[in-house]
Amino acid sequence: MIRTILVLTRNPLSLLGLILVGLVIVAAVFAPWLAPYPTHNGAVVDFLNNNRAPSAQNWMGTDLVGRDIFSRILYAYQISLTLGVVVLVIATPIGTIIGLLAGYVGGWVEAVLMRVVDVFLSIPPLVLAIAMMGVLEPTLTNAMLAVTAMWWPWYARLVYAIARSEREEGYVLAAEVIGAGTPHIAFREILPNCLPAIITKMTLDMGFVIIIASSLSFLGLGVQPPTPDLGSMVAEGARYLPDSWWLTVFPGLAILIAVFGFNLLGDGLREVLEIDG
Repeated sequence: MIRTILVLTRNPLSLLGLILVGLVIVAAVFAPWLAPYPTHNGAVVDFLNNNRAPSAQNWMGTDLVGRDIFSRILYAYQISLTLGVVVLVIATPIGTIIGLLAGYVGGWVEAVLMRVVDVFLSIPPLVLAIAMMGVLEPTLTNAMLAVTAMWWPWYARLVYAIARSEREEGYVLAAEVIGAGTPHIAFREILPNCLPAIITKMTLDMGFVIIIASSLSFLGLGVQPPTPDLGSMVAEGARYLPDSWWLTVFPGLAILIAVFGFNLLGDGLREVLEIDG
């Protein structure tokens, strides 16, 4: 771990990504203590201070009902990171298992599993999520389910490609000769060689999950008010551009910082893991 961080710090862009991701995580974890107005993460109304431009009292201004935008962005990071982590924790194992079985076992197992994956991949991810959220109640839990349903096939396709290329390698053939079973070969022999690609993709996907989740909220299908969410904050402020620009610009910048940070960090991890490999 320490060696990985040291290698990342040698690349300025990777270091920038590490710093941005660190700031986002700190903002989310310590939001109750960092937020100047911690009560503004809920149904709070202060019409005496509504729609105020950035000032010393409110660094990023206030929204239409007087809530501090900076405080709400900190809490919105909690929602975004929670959704991203939960989606990847569920989608990654599902896709990995399916990809391993299809890539190593082959035959009818490969044909059936990969045709199912192809069906999911043929549908644009955002369209699939919108379709699911159109049926389900727009809550955080359902948003997680919708994004997870569209995310696992990408891991299945990635792991399948690696497992298929690895199943003819000498170490796999040697394991088969000594009588190792399919689970042992798939999860103890082939899976470790898939981990660098999986870890890199998970880091990169955190940014994409945040974008998809924000897109759903922007369309009114994600986290519902008064819970702070970056996408819904952008959507609410977009109606008042350019006069009340801070309503949209600052939540949009918050999305940009998170996505940019995870993308840079993911690129850096890919270089580190390639070197180690």
